[in-house]
Amino acid sequence: MTWSIVARDKRTGHLGIAVSTCAFAVGARVPFVETGTGAVATQAFVNPFYGLRGLELLRAGFSAEDVIERITEADAGRAQRQVHVTDRAGRFAAYTGMECVPWCGHLLDETFSVAGNMLANEDVVPETARAFRELEALPLARRLVAALKAGEAAGGDKRGRQSAALVVHDSEEYPLVDLRVDDHADPLAELERLEAVSRQRFLHYRKFMPSRAHPAGIIDRAEIESRIAQSIANGEP
Repeated sequence: MTWSIVARDKRTGHLGIAVSTCAFAVGARVPFVETGTGAVATQAFVNPFYGLRGLELLRAGFSAEDVIERITEADAGRAQRQVHVTDRAGRFAAYTGMECVPWCGHLLDETFSVAGNMLANEDVVPETARAFRELEALPLARRLVAALKAGEAAGGDKRGRQSAALVVHDSEEYPLVDLRVDDHADPLAELERLEAVSRQRFLHYRKFMPSRAHPAGIIDRAEIESRIAQSIANGEP
C-alpha cells in the first residue's frame, strides 16, 4: 500500500527517504534514518521492528543484504512485508514478500532503491527511478519528492493517496529535513510545498544550529539574523 525511495547523494553524502501512500501518517511508520549508519524503509504489512532492529544491525557493521536476511528470517509474517535498506558503505538491498499485494516489487541502483506494493501498475517503480536518475542536479530533498511525483503520475498507490513524508540527514545526528503530511487530499503536492517553505528560512537557520563542529552553535540573535539575510541574498541553498 506504499511506495518509497531510499537514496544517498553521491556529491554530498546526504542520506534520505521519501514515501507516499493511501494510509494515515506514513512518516510515523516507514522511514528510519541514522547519520553514519544507514537507512531502512519498512512497508506493506509494516513491521516497525524492521526499522529499529535494522538500524541496530547496521550500527554493528552488518551489510544491507545481511540486515534484510536477519530481520526477515526472524519474522513469521515476512511473506507480507516489504523492506529496503542502505548501509554505511552505500550498498543497497531490498526484499518483497511473496504475499505482498500486487503490483509489488523493487528496483536497486548504485545510489538508490525504490520499492512499492499495492501499486496501480508496474510502471510506478521504474518511473520513480527514472525521475530520480534524471534530476541529479537537484538537492536530495527536492529530487526525492520529484521522483515520487513521477511515480504518482504513472499511477501511484492504486487505492488513492493520503499521506507522505520526507527525511534527509547530512553529517549531523539530527535530520536536515524531516517533513510529514499525515492526512491530505494531495499529500505529495503538500510535501513539495513544505519543502519549498523550508528553503525560505529554516534551512538557512539550520546552518547556525548546534553541530558536531560547533556544539553550542550561534546563540547571538542579531548575528543569526544578519547571516540568514546574507545567505538568502547570496542565493545559497
